Amino acid sequence: MKNLFTDEVQVLRAGLTDTAYGRKRDWDHTNVVFKGLGNVQPDRSFEVRSPERETAQERILVYLPFGADVGSADRVRFGSRLYEVDGVPSPWGHGSLRHVCARAWRVEH
Repeated sequence: MKNLFTDEVQVLRAGLTDTAYGRKRDWDHTNVVFKGLGNVQPDRSFEVRSPERETAQERILVYLPFGADVGSADRVRFGSRLYEVDGVPSPWGHGSLRHVCARAWRVEH
């Protein structure tokens, strides 16, 4: 069977830090919680144009090996781009194609 995981992927996690307004993720100090091969597929992309702003959003599906450590507050690095995980990743532990699927997105402009 051909290996379906051929894309280099990193999952980054940031701890919480206190600020004057509460707590937030400290993305200047991250930990790599997964580094290895996955499968990255396009989900969708769209643009919003208005007189005030042009925004482009790209969404991807990231398939990782079953048991990979990825959570809803993590970020995914694929190539030179950084994406935010959108929602709770879904483990699929049935059959021979066991995996974890995470949706991720990024915004330009």
